[in-house]
Amino acid sequence: MTKPLAGTNILVTRPAHQAGELADRIRAAGGNPILFPVLEILDTTNQHPLLDLIERLDEFDLAIFISPNAVNKAMRLILAKRTLPTGLKIAAVGQGTVRELGNFGVNAVIAPTTRFDSEALLDMAELRQMEGKRVVIFRGDRGREVLGENLLKRGATLEYAECYRRVKPHSDTALLARARASGKMTVITITSSEGLRNLCDMVGESGQAWLRKTPLFVSHERIAQTARKLGFTRVILTSAGDDGLMEGLLDYFQPEASGENRISTKP
Repeated sequence: MTKPLAGTNILVTRPAHQAGELADRIRAAGGNPILFPVLEILDTTNQHPLLDLIERLDEFDLAIFISPNAVNKAMRLILAKRTLPTGLKIAAVGQGTVRELGNFGVNAVIAPTTRFDSEALLDMAELRQMEGKRVVIFRGDRGREVLGENLLKRGATLEYAECYRRVKPHSDTALLARARASGKMTVITITSSEGLRNLCDMVGESGQAWLRKTPLFVSHERIAQTARKLGFTRVILTSAGDDGLMEGLLDYFQPEASGENRISTKP
C-alpha cells in the first residue's frame, strides 16, 4: 500500500533541535524531509537579569511561558537554583509549551485548548481579573507585546524574562538551490513569521520567485498573513504544532482529494 506522502519532498524549517519529530513523521508517511533551519535558538547574551528574576520568583502570582524554547531555557536555570514557589500559577500559550512544562514536572498549567496564541490565553477566565496580580512572562527577545499590554490594562504588574534569542542561522543554501534546479521541492512548512522572512532573505532575490510559487504550509493565521504580504501565492493554513502540520500535509496529499488540491510529484 502506497504511503500518503510517497514521492513528496518537504522542506522542514524548524530550528535544528526541534525538527526531528516532524521529520520522523514525514518519513513514516513516506515523504522525504529536507531539513533547512531558518531560526537558531541561543542563550541570551547577558543572563544576569534572568538569574536575578529567578531568585525573586516568590514575588510573582503568575508565570507565563510563551513557547517550548522559553520553558526549556528558563526551567533548566530555575531548577538548577531552586524549586518553583508553591503559590505560583503557571500559564502557557500553546499545547507544545504545556508538553514541555510536563517534561520538567509542571502539570497544572493554564492554557487554551483550541486556539493557541496570546489572544486565546487572554480570553481564559483565569486571566480576566488581574488587578494587583504580579506577572512574569518568560519569552525570547523581540517577543510580541499584545499579551503584556493587555495584562497591564487589566491592572497587573508585569516583568519580562528574556531567556533566549533568535538568530538567522548560516545554513547552506546550496541545498535549496539544488532542489530548485531539480524541481524536487514539493512543499514548504513554516512555523513563524520571523522564520519565513529569514527564509526569503536566505534564498536571496533570485530564489524568491520560485519560493513564492511553492505551496507553503503554515501553522497560524498570522503567519499566513505574513506569507501573503511577502507574495506567496499558495498558502495552506493548518492547525498548530507538528500535529497540525502533519494533518494538513496528509489531507493535502490524500489520493481521494480533488485534482485542484493535489500537487503533482512527477518531474
